[in-house]
Amino acid sequence: MDGFELLAHPVRLRVIHAMRGGRELTTTELCDRISDVSKATVYRHVDLLASGGVLEVSEERRVRGAVERRYRLRQDRAGIDADTMASLSPMNHRDGFATALAALAAEFNAYLGRDGADPVADQVGYRQHAVWLSPKELRVMIEGMRQAIAPQLTNEPTADRAQYLISPILFPIEAPPTEPREA
Repeated sequence: MDGFELLAHPVRLRVIHAMRGGRELTTTELCDRISDVSKATVYRHVDLLASGGVLEVSEERRVRGAVERRYRLRQDRAGIDADTMASLSPMNHRDGFATALAALAAEFNAYLGRDGADPVADQVGYRQHAVWLSPKELRVMIEGMRQAIAPQLTNEPTADRAQYLISPILFPIEAPPTEPREA
C-alpha cells in the first residue's frame, strides 16, 4: 500500500489525529478516543498504519499474559509530501477529499455526541467564505494561514489544552486567472 493509499481512509486519519502531539497510546486507548468505531476496525487500521511505518511501537509490556503495545506517530510518515501530491490524478484528489470530509464529519459527530458538548462555548466554527483573489493574493493568504497555524503544530498535550481539528479547505470555484508574465 503506497503512502497516499495508506492515509486515504477516514478511520486511519482519525487514528493519526488522535496520535498527534507526541502522544503514545495503546490500541485500547485509541478505541476509547474513537469510540464510535468498532474495536476490530480500530485494531485493523492500527495494524495497517504500523505495518506501513506511520505508527511505531514505543513500548511493549506483558499484561495478563498478552503483550500490550504503546504506539507513537512517525511525523515524517504521517502526511503526503509535495511530490506525491503533484503525482495524484483527479480521481486520487476526489478520493482524498472525500476521505478528509468523512473523517471531519465523523470527528464532528463524535464531538457532538460527547456529554457536555457546547459548540458556542467551545467556539466551534464551520464558516465558508467565497473570496476573490489574484494568484499573488492567494499566495499571501496561504502564507498568512501557515504562519498562524504552523507554530501551534508543535504543541504537546497538557492539562490546560484541548485538541482541535483545523481543516482548511481551499479550491477555486471557477477557473483561476493565469498570472501575467513578467517582461
